[in-house]
Amino acid sequence: MTDVVDSDELLRRIQRARACAHEELLAWRARSADLARAGAERAEDARDARTRGLAYEAVLRVLDEIVTPGRSSEPH
Repeated sequence: MTDVVDSDELLRRIQRARACAHEELLAWRARSADLARAGAERAEDARDARTRGLAYEAVLRVLDEIVTPGRSSEPH
């Protein structure tokens, strides 16, 4: 059995996902910066955190485009 989701509920779910992606983006950016300041011994971890941040940035841009077309062209 499949659930039917109306457009308002779908939009709420997308907005929740967008908020989650935004928080993750900020967290991974902060972690990347912290690790970069830690020096060469944490360089690989800093690169990994940066990569994860970029992945969340991509997700955020896609969700932004769904919720507000044209917004994804703005810098974050």
